Amino acid sequence: MQANQVSAHSREHLLSQTGEYLQNALGDAPLAAIILGSGLGELGNQIEDRLSIPYEKIPGFAAVTVPGHSGRLICGNLEGRKVVAMQGRFHYYEGHAMETVVYPVQAFAKWGIPNLIVTNASGGINLTFQPGDLMLIRDLVSLFCPSPLRGENMASLGPRFFDMTKPFTEELLQLARQVSAEEGIAVREGVYAYAQGPHFETPADIRLLRILGADAVGMSTVPEVIAARHAGMHILGISCITNMAAGVTGQQLNHEEVLETGRLAGERFIKLVRGIVSRISG
Repeated sequence: MQANQVSAHSREHLLSQTGEYLQNALGDAPLAAIILGSGLGELGNQIEDRLSIPYEKIPGFAAVTVPGHSGRLICGNLEGRKVVAMQGRFHYYEGHAMETVVYPVQAFAKWGIPNLIVTNASGGINLTFQPGDLMLIRDLVSLFCPSPLRGENMASLGPRFFDMTKPFTEELLQLARQVSAEEGIAVREGVYAYAQGPHFETPADIRLLRILGADAVGMSTVPEVIAARHAGMHILGISCITNMAAGVTGQQLNHEEVLETGRLAGERFIKLVRGIVSRISG
């Protein structure tokens, strides 16, 4: 049963069931959960001693419909640390309710996972960016994102009203900077803006987002970060700039370009994430 098919009253019970299912199937909660964006799923295949579960078998999880998203939860060891990785995520534009989009994050919090690394493929708004760049996300433009926490609050996860001054954990950002310097992996830093999709943004949209201070734009991540922040998780966000946004180069945009650039940047992305996981604290 999917999360958007249950009442608000039943949602917390379903989350508890999911947490119990994950505990029974995969053991104690991992050190970190990693959400892998479009074209970045190869990291999941590098997890050792892994157990793989299709989303359809997990209570509350939906099925994915987006090319480049496998729809599997993979748990095992990465750099000697226990992690769980989502090969594919749920998007608002697929027709899911926001409650379904963030359900895995809330289930991870219920399971007891302290850290969330959320990644995505995004369009570059900052004119100094180039396709293939990796960007550490410092802040969000969330104004265009329907709140995933609308409705009855689940106090067991977090308070009704909560602070979003620092959506990303400074210690994890500093750790990512350290790894990038030590490993010689160039990274950008910037602000990520949410767009509902599934259509790509118009040039006017991009001009507006640039005025608002956004450096990159995509159709994911923001709902998940809001839910994780509500639940008190430590969060790190990484974008792969897979294309320049509408109107920047004059070229038409397509999803195949997103997937291909994500694959080409995959080696640097994987090296960065592995380095972060190896140094992350419990």
